[in-house]
Amino acid sequence: MSEILIEHQCPQCGAPAILKETDRLFACEFCRVKSYLLQNKFFRYMLPNAAPKNKNLVFFPYWRFKGMLFSCVESGIKHRFIDVSHQAVESGYFPISVGLRSQALKLNFVVPESRGYFLKPTRPFNNVMDIFKRRFSTSLPKPIYHQSHIGETLSLIYSPFYAEDKLFDAILNQPVSPVLPDGFDATLLQGGRPRGRINFIPTLCPACGWDLEGRRDALVLNCRNCNSVWRPAANGFKKLKFGFMPAKEKNNMYLPFWRIKADVTGITLNSYADLARIANIPKAVQKKWEDVEFCFWAMAFKVRPQVFLRLARNITLAQPQEELVRELPDDPLHPVTLPIEEAIESLTINLASFMKPQKDLLPTLSDITIKPKSYLLVYIPFIEQHHEFIQPELHLTINKNQLKFASNL
Repeated sequence: MSEILIEHQCPQCGAPAILKETDRLFACEFCRVKSYLLQNKFFRYMLPNAAPKNKNLVFFPYWRFKGMLFSCVESGIKHRFIDVSHQAVESGYFPISVGLRSQALKLNFVVPESRGYFLKPTRPFNNVMDIFKRRFSTSLPKPIYHQSHIGETLSLIYSPFYAEDKLFDAILNQPVSPVLPDGFDATLLQGGRPRGRINFIPTLCPACGWDLEGRRDALVLNCRNCNSVWRPAANGFKKLKFGFMPAKEKNNMYLPFWRIKADVTGITLNSYADLARIANIPKAVQKKWEDVEFCFWAMAFKVRPQVFLRLARNITLAQPQEELVRELPDDPLHPVTLPIEEAIESLTINLASFMKPQKDLLPTLSDITIKPKSYLLVYIPFIEQHHEFIQPELHLTINKNQLKFASNL
């Protein structure tokens, strides 16, 4: 799958750079300075233009969503991966979406120095997400008991236009509208010069000043010097609680998971015994299970929808109880690419995946609420084999290609 490419400059030395949409850790090839990209809520990009220099450009905004959409229906859970865009301002003159241009062209970050009139988004993203859900739900059997969008990459993409007698696309310099009415002026709509800019912060451990480590798409960075883990916050890094499960063999790859404690109402799910009853596990419920606290588990890395659902269900059913070591393991770590916010969005779908019988219990999803109380990042060891990674104690398997190709999700 194609991925957005962004042209930018190193904030330290000004050298040109090409970033991927998923990049968060930027290492300049010229000055060797490493920085982490921070943006308020979502990133804002602009498509390049080839308009004549005397044209007054208007940049029209589009919401772009890329992620997994899960739908609970009578026959089970349906899933698909979607990558779509839609107008962030309702208009009959501008194209409804940017199509494939966001994947075919190199973009630039929107900065205050960007030339042109940038329209202000007036259509909330949640409204656009409802449009996406309706579009992709037409082929699903009804009723739909629950839907969740998970692992999303949300961004705002500005496409350039200029007006003459018609509205012209400033990328191809071709008209995209019929003859405009007299007095048409897009600058009368809300907008102006763009505000805000990308923040590049140094990747130094806030606790000890050591260099933080991570892959270029990592949402969590590690400090090997003081055994700490950090996630981006509003103006820097915030310390994250974590631990790893000791390995019984050497040469492991540690994959990250979120362990989430939550209050569940509408159904009794407080202990492992409750889980055994809800999932109809073919074992006699033991009295000691009543004292084993139930936790949801979710991946802290992106994979395709069917793999995501299978792994989340299986590790939640396994309920790992091993005592964790509160430091970083020596073996390699797979990067965290799915934030805790997205993992929380998956909890209802996770619950729906192991409830049995589904035909009777799925209709009750609307009466169930899940409120997270706390979370912990847990690194779990997987044995590397020729084609896959295996976790024998928890009976988990993931194909290497699933991890390789997930970098574009």
